[in-house]
Amino acid sequence: MTHPTARLAALLGALALGLLGACSSTPEPLATPSDGGGHDVGVEMFQWTWDAIATECTNHLGPAGYAWVLTSPPQEHILGSQWWTAYQPVSYQVESRLGTREQYAAMVRTCHAAGVDVWADAVVNHMTGQDTPGTGWAGSSYAHYDYPGIYTDSDFHHCGLTADDDISSYKDAEQVQTCELVNLADLATETEHVRATIVAYLKDLLSLGVDGFRIDAAKHIPPADIAAIVGQLPKGTGIAQEVIRGGGEPITPEQYTANGQVYEFSWGKDIQGVLAGTPALALDLGTTSRYLPSDDAVIFVDNHDTERNGSTLSYADGAQYALANVLMLAGTYGTPEVYTGYAFSDHDAGPPQDAEGHVLDAACGDAPGPAATYTDGDWVCQHRWPAIEGMVGWRGVVGGAPKVDEWSQGDALALGRGDRGLVVVNAGDHELRTELTTSLPDGAYCDVLSTKDCAPSTVKNGKLTVTVPAASAQAWDVARRP
Repeated sequence: MTHPTARLAALLGALALGLLGACSSTPEPLATPSDGGGHDVGVEMFQWTWDAIATECTNHLGPAGYAWVLTSPPQEHILGSQWWTAYQPVSYQVESRLGTREQYAAMVRTCHAAGVDVWADAVVNHMTGQDTPGTGWAGSSYAHYDYPGIYTDSDFHHCGLTADDDISSYKDAEQVQTCELVNLADLATETEHVRATIVAYLKDLLSLGVDGFRIDAAKHIPPADIAAIVGQLPKGTGIAQEVIRGGGEPITPEQYTANGQVYEFSWGKDIQGVLAGTPALALDLGTTSRYLPSDDAVIFVDNHDTERNGSTLSYADGAQYALANVLMLAGTYGTPEVYTGYAFSDHDAGPPQDAEGHVLDAACGDAPGPAATYTDGDWVCQHRWPAIEGMVGWRGVVGGAPKVDEWSQGDALALGRGDRGLVVVNAGDHELRTELTTSLPDGAYCDVLSTKDCAPSTVKNGKLTVTVPAASAQAWDVARRP
């Protein structure tokens, strides 16, 4: 997934001036470009309205250095307040409780102007899971296996492999890819009519300026069917497929890499255990054969599913969650995707909505971060947490510089990226004080993860003395100098 585009060139001047706010004074321009071209970080903006995403692209995502945003599914869906209604399509009209077609198109234009690409979550494996006929958000009528003008009963699988046609065993590949996922009407993606209908929908989104797609539930679609669909899209269309890795299962992420990148769920699951045990092992995540190759992998600390099923860390883990994101953004494995959503205690709870069901525009408050208190329905705005936003800019500066100066001690670790950046993570319960060897040029640097005025840290003779509070991180790069 190569996300950087020419639109990002407009950001380079802003990054050179250190607009991430880590230092209070304006740094002097560097003699060499301060930006290392490391703009590959995406952010899943779960259940954010199109208008709110547009505003965020202009005011925060672009200036911070985010390369792309993943929107929630933009198609018409069933009615209901729950979050999962967005994942039960009724039609392929770009009309949903998050906004209209016109608002979506305007959001894409606005984000592009800010240097941010837009990806859409594409729900193409299935339609609704409703046994009772109904009417969708935009007024389209539907039944479980009947979507007037789109699909009829013959366009769906009726696998006959289980009592209720639902998947009962993930050890059976045929069940996984032809039976129903929790009663969701499973599309017969091997048929020409279904493929043509899906391609028309994706091309319609591309006509609005969309740059790529997350293929939802890709594991439940044979790789050859996805290939037949994405092969009809214009060259350069981004593809990232949701294929959850399961131990001993016959369907694996590796089977899908010919179609585009694949989400590597193992990274998010493993970073949770690593931080709870031996944080230094985080430096090696992604280096073993149980992971996809780096270029094929999209990695994340959490997403809208895993924060609900508890298989990864989430905002509720506070400082530990922030540190996991720091480590993801500091490393060289995979394409990182940050997550941002809303607080909840009910697994099914949808985002804040008005009386008619329209989702309310997100509001982040003055100081989002791991120490803030969130009540149900509050927008958590993880992408603005200082440690996460600061590391997005840091990653942009270090670019493709190699890992150097790796160090660990107890629950603390450090990692350099060439002579362009250094990050220290203290996952322990006590303050860390130590002297580190660094390839950063001698001189003074600002901690890019701090919201306070720049208190310079000085590199002298390749050494840097650090004092890092418990459960926190610090980072320095060649673009933010006092």
